[in-house]
Amino acid sequence: MKLRDKLGALRNSPINVNLAPNSASSEFEINNWRISELVIDKVVPGVGIHPFPLNELLLMTGAVARFKPSLIFEWGTHIGKSALAFYRISQALGIKTTIHSIDLPDDIEHGEHPHKDRGRLVKNLPVKLHQGDGLNTALDILNKSKKNPRGKNALFFIDGDHSYESVKRELKGIIKDAPEAAILLHDTFYQSPDSGYNVGPYRAIEDCLSKSARKYKRVDTATGLPGMTLLYPDEH
Repeated sequence: MKLRDKLGALRNSPINVNLAPNSASSEFEINNWRISELVIDKVVPGVGIHPFPLNELLLMTGAVARFKPSLIFEWGTHIGKSALAFYRISQALGIKTTIHSIDLPDDIEHGEHPHKDRGRLVKNLPVKLHQGDGLNTALDILNKSKKNPRGKNALFFIDGDHSYESVKRELKGIIKDAPEAAILLHDTFYQSPDSGYNVGPYRAIEDCLSKSARKYKRVDTATGLPGMTLLYPDEH
């Protein structure tokens, strides 16, 4: 079969939630043609391309398809945009998952606190809304669930548009208490110091991985802002 025919056959094949065209491959791999169709047809119409451009939506979709999490935790994403994205993705893939969206309590001030708009984009959807510290609330829910408290069936989403310290704390906490979870981090693009960009999330990842006894595989969208990184335990 010619290469052109092989590519056409891959593109026209039914969506496989494992998305590994080469079953012998040990690396993260998705069928880019089928996932692109799914993202354009099912995700972008309801989610748009801000704050997640197409390459990041592809990575988010690929992560859900690859790991098929029964629990997804996200926090710090204002009015629920990432929760909406994960809902649309899981629906399109036919994957049953419970999405937990966490925001700060009303009595805590923060520059991006949504207050009355908390979870506005998902209030009429089967997304569970919580108030509290994102990391602590997520780990508490995970520990009380019957879905493996070490995080094997969980996907965490960390919004990196904050400080180096907060991203490091959250990532370090997940690695320690949910070592089998997959982790997506946003705003992780790295550019030279004179750019003036926020490179705190990138540095936090570098520091946490260098000091962690747990080995993770890493996938980055590294072509420009805002950037997204996927981390998952090496044994997957």
